[in-house]
Amino acid sequence: MIVGYIDLDLFKALGLYKESVLWWQAKGLSYTQSGYGRKIPTEHMIKWCGKWRRVYCCIYSNNGTCYILQSKNWIVVS
Repeated sequence: MIVGYIDLDLFKALGLYKESVLWWQAKGLSYTQSGYGRKIPTEHMIKWCGKWRRVYCCIYSNNGTCYILQSKNWIVVS
């Protein structure tokens, strides 16, 4: 369930954003064989409620939605 939205540019301006490349991203690999999936980790991280949270992407076809998780709820990153 989507419970909110985050403006990524605002978090960058406030210093609450960082990039943390995963090992498979550094090697140029894809998380899944097809490149599609519901919870694909990205290199982006946002500090939310005092914790660094990974930004995930739900991507099927040619469109994706980036989000962070709070419990089981999605907060969409735009």
